[in-house]
Amino acid sequence: MLLVLLNSLARRIFAVSRRCPGRSLFHRARTCMGAAHDPHTPLVAFPRETPIGVCSMNRLLVKLAITAAAGGLLFSTPVVAQIPPPQKRAEHVEITKAPELESAHDDTAIVRWTTTNPRGDDEHYGIVHYGTDPEDLSQTAKGHIRLNRTHPETIFRVRMQDLKPQTTYYYKVTSMGSGGKSVGVESVVNQFTTPAPGERIVNYRADGSLPPAYRTATPQPK
Repeated sequence: MLLVLLNSLARRIFAVSRRCPGRSLFHRARTCMGAAHDPHTPLVAFPRETPIGVCSMNRLLVKLAITAAAGGLLFSTPVVAQIPPPQKRAEHVEITKAPELESAHDDTAIVRWTTTNPRGDDEHYGIVHYGTDPEDLSQTAKGHIRLNRTHPETIFRVRMQDLKPQTTYYYKVTSMGSGGKSVGVESVVNQFTTPAPGERIVNYRADGSLPPAYRTATPQPK
C-alpha cells in the first residue's frame, strides 16, 4: 500500500514539474500583462525563492511523500507467524495397535505401532529399546514425528540400523514429547528376525496397506 502511494505521489510531482517552467507565477503574470499594465504603478513583488501557484505544489508533494514513507516505517507492524500453544497432555495414552515389523533388510528394520493421540507437545518421538537378549534391551532407536491435532490416533515408525543378518532381536516401544518426558505407556517385549544378506522382509506396502508378509530377494547392483 505504501509503495502504491509513493508511486502515485511521484507521478504527480513529475506531471506538475513538466507544467511548471521553473519561474514564479508572479514572473509569468508580469510578462504576460506587458504594456497593458500601468508602467507607473509598481507591481507587488514576491520573493523569487517563494514560488506561488502550481509550482508551489512541488515542495508540498515532496513533504507528503517523505511523511508517508516515515509513517510507514514507524507504524508498520511486522507479520509474525502465529504458533499455537501446546495442547493439554492426554491423561491416558493407550497402544491401540501393537508394535510389529514393517520391513527389514539384513542390517536395518522398521517397527511401527499406533497409540491414541498423546497431545501435549506437537513434536514427539517414538522410542524402541532393543537387543539380542530379551533381558538386555540396552540399544535405543528414536524416530521423530509431528502430531496431527485433529487425529484421534498417532502412528509411530522407528528405524533400527547396524543390525546383523539372520539374527533375532527383542524390543519394546514407548514414546515421549520434545522435552524428554515419557507419555507413560510401554509395550510388552516383541521380537523379529532379520533376513539373510540380499533379502528383505515387507509387511506393509508403500501406501500403508497390509499385504501378506513376504520375503523377497533385493536386486543387487550391477
